[in-house]
Amino acid sequence: MRTKKSIVIIGAGLFGLTIAERCASLGVKVQILEKREHIGGNAYSYFDNRTGINVHKYGSHIFHTSNEKVWRYVNRFADFNDYQHKVIASFKDNFYPIPVNLLTLSNFFKKGLTPSQAEDLLNQKTSMFKSGVAPTNLYEKGLQSLGQELFDAFFGNYTEKQWQTPPENLPADIIGRIPVRYNFDPRYFTDAFQGIPKNGYTPLCENMIDSNAIDINFGVDYFSVRNEIPKDTLLVYTGPIDQFFDYRFGRLKWRTIDFELEHHNIEDYQGTAVVNYPEKMLPFTRIHEFKHLHPESLRETQGTVIAKEYSRFAEESDEPYYPINTSVDRSILEQYRRAAKERESNLVVGGRLGSYQYLDMHMAIASALAVFENRIRPELES
Repeated sequence: MRTKKSIVIIGAGLFGLTIAERCASLGVKVQILEKREHIGGNAYSYFDNRTGINVHKYGSHIFHTSNEKVWRYVNRFADFNDYQHKVIASFKDNFYPIPVNLLTLSNFFKKGLTPSQAEDLLNQKTSMFKSGVAPTNLYEKGLQSLGQELFDAFFGNYTEKQWQTPPENLPADIIGRIPVRYNFDPRYFTDAFQGIPKNGYTPLCENMIDSNAIDINFGVDYFSVRNEIPKDTLLVYTGPIDQFFDYRFGRLKWRTIDFELEHHNIEDYQGTAVVNYPEKMLPFTRIHEFKHLHPESLRETQGTVIAKEYSRFAEESDEPYYPINTSVDRSILEQYRRAAKERESNLVVGGRLGSYQYLDMHMAIASALAVFENRIRPELES
């Protein structure tokens, strides 16, 4: 395809890479500017020299989706294992499956429960909190979903550690729902497709842009070069939307995460990939043990690598992870969205930071595929 349009993509996360790959598939040249020194955004992974373990630098990333189109798309660039994510919570010297399931309920209440008995028991525990009125905060939502004991054990303190805010002061919609299963299904995700690239996410990302039509530049901050980009360039921006507009309407608030990496000269540290620690006495929220993400290669690794995860409010110099998304933030965001729409002829804003939404990997890719088909491709073909 011949096009006079110049395309510059800011950010080498999955949204930007998908746009780049789709443009290159039409023979359109693309330039990617990435301020970090690696590809893949927060999905970046690398092989640890000491152990041979594939480490997810920004915490465990599990690809899961029920969107067959997205699953077929990513499988073009990598072979996936059949890893099924299972999360354990540590509470009072015992371990419980999360989300809450029949085993969680039976162990917690110290009685063998059938599905119907478990449902009846939980209805008893929650009935006093169900007034017919929608919950106004996360605490009320938790009590209506789980009752006092379960919410306090697995969610109340855990959420407070995550957000540095009591659940009474958090909006009810900060999480979509609190699932409970009346069976023994231990999977964290129930999507039709799930797995992790056998060689990690970095080769997948590199394969996505393995094209002579794509030029990627690392260590380049868009804001230091934006005046050098021609005005008629089609700009695909995946950074923080408030920063793009120089914070003219105010700053959007985020949470960030710190990871404390440890090597241990033992075969297995915790027996699974992720263990949550909801109790207040421990400052970290969870521990990742990366070797368990690749059960197909456990015998090939030596020792183990873990990462303790700490959550806090993001400061200006921090990497933003999760939008706080208060009513004030949403009001500010709407102003930025209107400003972006005014520049719609040559600006596409997307991805986790650009949309001010927490996007799972499959959601970022699905969004990028839709944006390409509905917005970018018609412009290239016009």
